[in-house]
Formats: sequence, C-alpha cells, structure tokens
Amino acid sequence: MLAYTLHLSLLVCVFIPESTLYALCGPLVWLGICVELDLEKGLEMRKWVLSGILASEEAYLSHLEALLIPMKPLRAAATTSQPVLTISQIETIFFKVPELHVIHKDFYDALLPRVQDWSLQQCVGDLFQKLASQLGVYRAFVDNYKVAVETADKCCQANAQFAEISEVCKQQSLLYKPVDRVTRSTLVLHDLLKHTPSSHPDYTLLQDALRISQNFLSSINEEITPRRQSMTVMKGENRQLLRDCFMVELVEGSRKLRHVFLFTDLLLCTKLKKQTSGKAQQYDCKWFIPLADLTFHTIEDCESSPIPLVQDEEIDAMKIKIAQIKNEIQREKRTTKGSKAMERLRKKLSEQESLLLLMSPNMAFRVANRNGKGFTFLISSDYERAEWREIIREQQKKCDFSLTSLELQMLTNSCVKLQTVHTIPMTMNKEDDESPGLYGFLNVIVHSASGLTQSLNLYCSLEVDSFGYFVNKAKTRVHRDSTEPNWNEEFEIELEGSQTLRLLCYEKRCSKANKTKEDGEVTDKIVAKGQIKLDAQTLQNKDWQRTLITMNAIEVKLSMRFTSQEFSLKRMPSRKQSGVFGVKIHVVTKRERSKVPLIVRQCVEEIERRGMDEVGIYRVSGVATDIQALKAAFDSNNKDVSVVMREMDVNAIAGTLKLYFRELPEPLFTDDLYPNFAGAIGLSDSVAKESCMLNLLLSLPESNLLTFLFLLDHLKRVAENEISNKMSLHNLATVFGPTLLRPSEKDSKISISSQPICMNDSWSLQVMAQVQVLFYFLQLERIPTPDSKRQSLLFSTEVQQEQE
Repeated sequence: MLAYTLHLSLLVCVFIPESTLYALCGPLVWLGICVELDLEKGLEMRKWVLSGILASEEAYLSHLEALLIPMKPLRAAATTSQPVLTISQIETIFFKVPELHVIHKDFYDALLPRVQDWSLQQCVGDLFQKLASQLGVYRAFVDNYKVAVETADKCCQANAQFAEISEVCKQQSLLYKPVDRVTRSTLVLHDLLKHTPSSHPDYTLLQDALRISQNFLSSINEEITPRRQSMTVMKGENRQLLRDCFMVELVEGSRKLRHVFLFTDLLLCTKLKKQTSGKAQQYDCKWFIPLADLTFHTIEDCESSPIPLVQDEEIDAMKIKIAQIKNEIQREKRTTKGSKAMERLRKKLSEQESLLLLMSPNMAFRVANRNGKGFTFLISSDYERAEWREIIREQQKKCDFSLTSLELQMLTNSCVKLQTVHTIPMTMNKEDDESPGLYGFLNVIVHSASGLTQSLNLYCSLEVDSFGYFVNKAKTRVHRDSTEPNWNEEFEIELEGSQTLRLLCYEKRCSKANKTKEDGEVTDKIVAKGQIKLDAQTLQNKDWQRTLITMNAIEVKLSMRFTSQEFSLKRMPSRKQSGVFGVKIHVVTKRERSKVPLIVRQCVEEIERRGMDEVGIYRVSGVATDIQALKAAFDSNNKDVSVVMREMDVNAIAGTLKLYFRELPEPLFTDDLYPNFAGAIGLSDSVAKESCMLNLLLSLPESNLLTFLFLLDHLKRVAENEISNKMSLHNLATVFGPTLLRPSEKDSKISISSQPICMNDSWSLQVMAQVQVLFYFLQLERIPTPDSKRQSLLFSTEVQQEQE
C-alpha cells in the first residue's frame, strides 16, 4: 500500500491532475498522497536550512582563522630577544581558539558532503550531537573570556605593535565571535529540529543535541528576563471628570507613558507610581494647566524637539509578540493547569501592549500654559487631536479655577478612584466575550454630505483602528464650491482587528492666506467628524448596508459591505483566460512574449511618472470604480489603456497593480515554496537565513522571479522618496507582503476561525511572516542573479519596447 501511495505521489507531481487522481484512487489514498507530499516539502526545507548552516559555519571558520593568523607570528616572536607578547600572554588571549577551529572544521568537512549528496532520508543528527558533546571547550573559552579581554587591553597599552594587530580584531569583534556562537548554535538547532519530522531518524539525535546546548546555555547565564511595569489600577468613584486616557508625552526627546485627566477646570498629567508591597496604588502629578490658561501651541510659539520615530519593523515585532502571547493564553485556557501561568502571560501581554502604545503614535498635540511653557503629546489620529481641542475649548468658556497645593495633592491622590480608563486601549486586550475586531475587507461608498451652511471645497478621510491606534485608509477627491457635495466614491479598506470606522470632513485650504499652521504642519480645516462601530452582526449580511453619520448639523451618507477573511483570502482563477487578471503569470508572459507582464510595467511606469511624491502611495485606497474600469481595460487588451491611466487618480493605478497580484491564482512566491520562505525567515542565524532566502528566491520560476525583481526595484525607488510620500520600506512590505506571498486556499496552512468575521492570532502571525519575508528582500542592497536571468530581464524590456 505504501509503495502504491508513493507511486501515486509521483504521478501527482508529474502527470495526472489532482481532480482526476482523486476520482481514480479515492479519498483515503488521496489523503495519504497529500500527507506524503507535505512530508517531502518539510524534508526539502531541511536541505535549505542545512545549506544556510553550512554558509554560517564557513563565515565562522573565517573569523577563527583571522584570529589564528596573528597568533602564529606572535608565538614565533615570543622565543626571540624582542618578543611582542610572552607565551603566557599569547595563551591567555588566544585560549582554546585553535581547538575551536579544529572542532568546527571537522564539523564542516563532515556536513558538506552529506548536504551535497542529499536525499530525503539523509541523516546529520550524529554530527550535531558530536558538536554538542564538545561544548566543554566553549565552557573553558567563556570562563577565560573576561581575562583574555583584560590581558589584550593591557598588552595594547604596553606595546604599539600589538595595538595595531588588536585594533583589526576589535573592529571585527573577532574575540567575541565564539561567545556569540554559543547562543547561535542553540538557535540553529531549534530551526533544524522544527523542520525535521518526528519519524525521521535524526529527530531523537537533534533533540538530544538541543537539550545539551540549552543546558549549557543556561549554565553560563546567557538568558536575560526583561521586566516592565504593568499598567492596571482599581475602579473608583465619580467626580467632575470629563475624560481620562493613557497618552504618550514627549519629554526631552524620550517617550513617556502618562495617564491624563481632563477635569472641568484643569488638565492634569500624571504618572502611576511604582507600587510597594502593602501600599495602595498612587499617581504622581507631573504637571497641570488651568483650562483658563491653556493654549494650543503652534510651531512659531515654541522650540519643539523633533519627534523620535520608531522603525516600522520594531512596531511589527511588538505586534508579533502580542499575537504569540495571545496564542499561548488560548492554549493555557484549554489545559487544566493553575492560574499562575495565566497571570504571568496576562502580565506579559499588558507589558507588550503598553510598549506598543508607547512607541506607535507620531502625531504631535502641543499645549502650553500662560507662561508659554509647552508640553507635547504624541497621538495617532487627527480625529483624536481635534476631539481634545473641541472639548477643551468648550469647557474654557465656562470654567473658573482656584487650586491650592494641598488641593492638588488631594486631587492627584483621588485619581486612582476617579479614573474611567483602567487598561491600555488595545484591540488585542479583550476578554473572550468581547469582540476581537474584524478581519477582511470593508467596501465603503461615500455618497454625499448635507447640512453645510456655506459653499466649501470639501473632502472626506476614512480611518480605521488596528492594534489600538487609528490609521488613515482612504480619501475622497475634493468636491469644490458646494453646500451639498456628491462624491459617490467607493473604497476597499483592509481591516486588521478593526472595531471602529472614523470619518473626517476637511475644508481644502486653497488660498495661502487662509492656511493655518498647527503643530508644525500646514493643515486643512476639520469641518466635521464622526465615527461608527463596526458591528459584526450587522455586517454579517453580505449586502450593502446604508448608514448615516451625523456630525452636529452635517450628515454624510455611506454604504458599507464587509467581506470576511474566509472569503477575501481566496485566489480565484479567471474563467476568461484571454485576460490578465486571475490568469497564471507564465501564461500572460508567454502570450505577451515578455518576461514581465505588461500590466506591471505600465502601472509602475505611470506611478513613477507622477506618483512618487503622493502621500500614502500604495497604502491609501484608490476609488474602487476607477480600479474596476482599469481592470476591465487591461482584461480586454484595450490599446488605449495608457491614455485611460493618464486620466486616473494615481491611487487607483496603485490599487490596480495590487489587485493584479492579489488575484493571481497562485502567489508570486508560489504555493510550493511559500512554506519554505515562511520557515526561512524565522531562522536565527543571519548568515544561514541569507543563504536560505536567496536560494529559495532563485528557485522561483523565471517569470515570477523577474517580475518580483522588477517590482522590488520599483518599491525601493518609492521608499527613496519617503520624506514626501511617507512610505518606508516596511510600510511597503506591509502593503505588498500578503499580496505577493499569501498561498491559494488549497495549499494554505491558515486555520480559519469558526467565526468567519474574526481572525485568529495564528493567521495574524502568518500575515506578519509574509510582511517580514518581503521586508527582508527590500533591505538587501543587491540580490545576485544568474547572468542568464539578467539577460532575460533585459530581453523582456526590449520586447516591450518593440510592442510599444
């Protein structure tokens, strides 16, 4: 039966379509075939991981050899009348380096032929077990490391000749490499074991090697446990409190998490004191401003320090940790263990959410007291900034103020009881009976506005929340000089755990004389703002839902339709193979006699012609009707498509390009290689990761590879204009990662939640991995490709030029 299954597996790979084979062999045999194919994919990934380990070992050996090069002449000179160092000093500084070189040279020489002569049953566990058994040499090296560094420093001061030699070693951190290798070796074993089936002969040997390595690592105290303060307080009584919330204050260039209380007569900024055992929680007053004296600072009023921006990849790493902890909490709930583990996980979750709240906002909100002293908060949304200004200005009309120092102390102490916000406002920080937010695509039609008292140049902006803070997702065109603007523009907005849709109406400031400067930027005026909750029950219906957002006297009519991730993730092949959307990329390139599809080239060319400075290019949604019009033009092979594109908003062109890749029946990175890319990006050793990622990339089919390289170069050029378009490499990776890598449904390992509207955290982790894969390639300065493929890329350009 096994031989029969294996034989059929071969037929699947080479000859017979899946549907035909399923009918021939029946469901049980077919299931066996699928399991066998998955097993083969996992074993093939072992080869990529091992190839990366070989590359990493090669680099490490070169570092050890660089240490040994000065050792030999120094030892020879030690026996002369003018020694540079004594024999004792040489043995101390280079202690155990020759032995380490021999150990890793033997390991490399034994591993290389096994990888070169690769088969699915190839065993390497004995080599890793032997390597782990020799960690005693590392123990001796680590114990001597501090003495070696001190001796080298003293010798540098005493001997200029050795100082020159030592400087080269210091620049490359050569003496630290073996210390670093101890940690890396354990991580590498983790990677290899993860891609080794439990039935493989290597599995037990690798487990044993990992156990030895982990015990050794623990014994030399390499592990560091970070500790952060939790932000939870008790619920209390009522008082004349208008609102309170957690906010980020910028203090001398550093971000500080504050709890801000707006009372009827003052704004109070506090910090939660560290709690000592036996004492109740208390707030410490950082500063306060009577509302009668409070003003909103502009850039001319104060010398503001620049906002320290946090790299997008750091924010992404925090989100990954939050999703991982949430997964652990869910697993813990299914076990019968005590509550201590759960409490520990919830504390870690609170710490990570606090950190994310601290690092994510970048929009300044500045206030000042009567003496002109300014204070700066960082927030995520223009909506939030306008909300604070409105409520403060309204209260300033009717407030009286008097406060003694004793009353201030009493007020600060009462904040523990008065607060209404007790936890970090994160989407992820929800109990089981609360909605975790919506994942999928929300189509929104902004129809019209009414209730304006004068003619304005009006446009609308749409924001949704993600991980507790809001992101601008779409913007209508400016409807000029009207009291009843009609846009009727449709947008497709991606939701990531979203619970609220916000709408802001802006008056476009056309005349320079009418422009105002607030917080250092020329701003259009917010005329109205409102928000609606994204209700899962209402949006469960796939039909359009009409709604009205009332903002004082102004009303904006909307229609919404939601597609959950269960349906939005499907890659549907097109029935019309003569088009380009939903058609396999190699079919399109073969028909066009070009290595890169014409639609990709034309969209990129138009965006580079007039969209490189467009704020939020590729992130801000284009009008859906324009995108569909362009899609129809490309599918019908309209020769005037380039003329049509020149009349389109550049965001619609960007949206068309994203839609093309999203509707490919198979992702650009292919279904077969996707699991390997997802595994390789998690490799711990940087050299192994680079080797594995590049080998995988060059394994893509030629048309896929050349299209990706063409797109990659374009995205790098977009990021070069980040100052004007606000699109960093990581922003672009976030937009394009899932589009280029998300597998088609039949090969997807994504576990779909029983609730189709809500997405589980394991899927969220996969999305983040897809972003990381693309971000990795975007960061590489150069991707080496074979000459034949470079010539193919050149040929594809020539073919297109001939066609044009």
